[in-house]
Amino acid sequence: MLKYAYFVSTFLLITACHQSKESVQELEIWSTPETEVETPEGEFDFTEAEWEEMMMEEETSYVRGIYNPSRTLQTDLVHTRLEVSFDWEHARLNGKEILTAKQHFYTSDSLILDAKGMDILSVEMNTKKLNYTYNDSLHLRIQLDRKYTRDEKFNVTIQYVAKPDERKVGGSAAITSDKGLYFINPKGEDKTKMPQIWTQGETEANSVWFPTVDAPNAKSTEEILMTVQDKYMTLANGKLISSKKNADGTRTDHWKQDFPHAPYLFMMAVGEFKTVTDSYTRKDGSKMEVNYIVEPAYEKDAKAIFGETPEMIRFFSEKLGVEYPWDKYSQIVVRDYVSGAMENTGAVIFGDYVYKTDRELLDANDQSTIAHELFHHWFGDLVTCESWANLPLNESFANYSQYLWDEHRYGLDEADFQAESESDGYFGSAENGGYFNLIRYDYADKEDMFDGHSYNKGGRILHMLRNYLGDEAFFKGLNLYLTSNKFKAAEVHNLRMAFEEVSGEDLNWFFDQWFLNNGHPVLEVTHKMNSENNALILTVKQTQNYTEFPIYKLPVDIAIWDESGKTTTRIVVDSVSQSFYFPTKGLVKNVLFDESQMLLGKVFEAKSTDEFIHQFYNAKRWKARATALNRIGNTANENVAKVVKDALNDPFWNIRTKAIELIKKKTKEDAIAYLPQIKELALNDPKSDVRVAAVSLLTLLEVDEATTFFKTFFEKEKSYNAIASGLASFAKLDEKAALNTARGMKNETANALKVTISEVLAQFGDSSDYDYFDQLIYKSDLKGEKALQAMISYAVYITRMNIDLQEKSHAAYIHYNEVGSELMKYWVQQAVQFNIQNYMELVNALDMEIAELEEGKSFAKADEKKRLKQRYEDLIQNLMPLAPLNEMPTDSEGN
Repeated sequence: MLKYAYFVSTFLLITACHQSKESVQELEIWSTPETEVETPEGEFDFTEAEWEEMMMEEETSYVRGIYNPSRTLQTDLVHTRLEVSFDWEHARLNGKEILTAKQHFYTSDSLILDAKGMDILSVEMNTKKLNYTYNDSLHLRIQLDRKYTRDEKFNVTIQYVAKPDERKVGGSAAITSDKGLYFINPKGEDKTKMPQIWTQGETEANSVWFPTVDAPNAKSTEEILMTVQDKYMTLANGKLISSKKNADGTRTDHWKQDFPHAPYLFMMAVGEFKTVTDSYTRKDGSKMEVNYIVEPAYEKDAKAIFGETPEMIRFFSEKLGVEYPWDKYSQIVVRDYVSGAMENTGAVIFGDYVYKTDRELLDANDQSTIAHELFHHWFGDLVTCESWANLPLNESFANYSQYLWDEHRYGLDEADFQAESESDGYFGSAENGGYFNLIRYDYADKEDMFDGHSYNKGGRILHMLRNYLGDEAFFKGLNLYLTSNKFKAAEVHNLRMAFEEVSGEDLNWFFDQWFLNNGHPVLEVTHKMNSENNALILTVKQTQNYTEFPIYKLPVDIAIWDESGKTTTRIVVDSVSQSFYFPTKGLVKNVLFDESQMLLGKVFEAKSTDEFIHQFYNAKRWKARATALNRIGNTANENVAKVVKDALNDPFWNIRTKAIELIKKKTKEDAIAYLPQIKELALNDPKSDVRVAAVSLLTLLEVDEATTFFKTFFEKEKSYNAIASGLASFAKLDEKAALNTARGMKNETANALKVTISEVLAQFGDSSDYDYFDQLIYKSDLKGEKALQAMISYAVYITRMNIDLQEKSHAAYIHYNEVGSELMKYWVQQAVQFNIQNYMELVNALDMEIAELEEGKSFAKADEKKRLKQRYEDLIQNLMPLAPLNEMPTDSEGN
């Protein structure tokens, strides 16, 4: 990822702060028509050379900006029929396509299709060969038998071979490969991985395995006939029409999708999967199949992973007022997937990260991703963004579905908590990669659109629009957008006009500043009392960089608590600095800006400790209460201590964990006062995240008490994360007991636990524990941060071992370099340098020991030490090439 930083000079900031709304409106912009104007004789005095130089400077000063339009549709796809079989050994697809199409508007005798890296064997129409060119291996240009009008359909048959492994692969951070068609372990050489085939079409990669108009504003109905060995299961879009066994031991499955959808949503999957069946009952009483397709080892866990799906379908259908529009809903989990998940119509693909046992699901589930991909079946599949510049019409809605589902399933606090992490994702993405318009026509690469703007920021913008319009108008607007544009492609203005038609309000102001502009507001909010009339004065300053970001119009609700109770008033912030006046009664206890905490921006409210205490107890939204706790948590005050104590019993789990984190920052003497509550939370809190946080604080226990407590804890606890946290704490109190506990857990398969076990063994284990590290290195499925942690534990462990084991580290580090990411390779260098430094110190110590032995005439022992020294010197020489001094890579994706 690109690192991006910008600086605003103090002078520009100060001058911008003094610019009023009125002064901005008074500016006049003049333009001149692009016609020649006769210059009065003698008006200017330039030589010809000077004039030419000035014109050259003028020409080089202005460059037309990048604009990425939607695809111009010369031909409309009508129906795509694919008949395919697979050459597993060579990772190829043998295909026959029968394409039904018509000219979009203009009469033409040509058809141009995207087709990447194929062998085109023949192109025919009605058994007659057609002429074609395929010079660039990207576009198949077909000369039709005559000119066709827009009212005439025609059929073209193409025989081809797709060769995905034989073309240059691109990709991005979000979708790491654009190979389109993937053969995973096709020869069965890796005994730990089931051979399988799957596709990934977004953005324009499906044209690797069938010729098409590979653009989001193209749509087609579809048939796929897959011929496979009879042992394999197949999956594609639509319904399984037939399954016919062939004489040669193969089987042909016929899948058909009767509704049009974009070519990037076409999919196939093949493998020895198991299907766990479920169903959804539509409003009309008919049942639709819902399937969870997994490897045999996870058949028993499939419903625990995906079982909320029917309820999600019902909830979203009712919320949108549009019944789930497709004929089935299948979810399949594949290996080595190049993205997180993909919303292929009626046949969603997930990476194997969703595989979790019932115990692992105690710590985390993937319902947000499941909801995200399901919601795409309305926003993305039913109505598709017409260009990648309009990708937020797909991804922002899918992102916001996660909020809707959390709100429905887990409550408002959970929805708000998760939404804040989405906001943080946007802020981090923008700070590192730059600020962009949400609808972005000037992207350098279409893959750039898959970022914290299209997903995170877009979801938060929709939440603000919902807050502004109200639920009834918001969801009515979504209904109108979906029903007006179903099976079509749309752009952002289609969305705006749907909301305008429902609300009756011109919403250009909202869409312009949030969808068609960049950045976010940065607000400083203060308040004071006017003693003369007992009015409260609330001052709001927009302090964002005005040269980069707009001055926002922000409708927000203000809550004021006084002696009459709470009053909520909506204000509109639309200037650099504004003051608002509110009549009050008696003592004002607190003022809360943005009562519903819906605003995407940075807001700082200047308040007293007493006001934040009041906010913690009286605000209704999680973020306001969490902010209050954070702002006062470290204040030395009896009332604050009570707030922290009460926060440990808060109904929402995240407030409880925040209180625990605040206690961690206190002195040992102060923290001990909370120990009875912390122990209770560690043993009995219903949320594993709280138990994880609580048990990490129990290093405050005395050793005898700790031994008794942790014995009970490990017997009772089911959460792997909580056990790992407890083991790490126990190791700080009783090394021997913790080591024995860790050894007793070696057979546990949870990755979260493997990392902590490796850390304990690294510090306190001996050579008998080497087999555990050997398994982690060569046979573990650890990835990303966990793989890095395990590798670092190995580096610590191996330094403490004998030379026989240490010599094996050379092969281990080579393996890490071969399978790891750039970040892993960097940390391997650091680990090797750490080991080398320790070995050099050993060599120096051996030199001294050898000298002493030789001086004492113990030559046999001296020779033995010399041989050991030589082994260390050889080991150092072998490791040296693995430890160059490279900078840390900016890509932090792990491995």
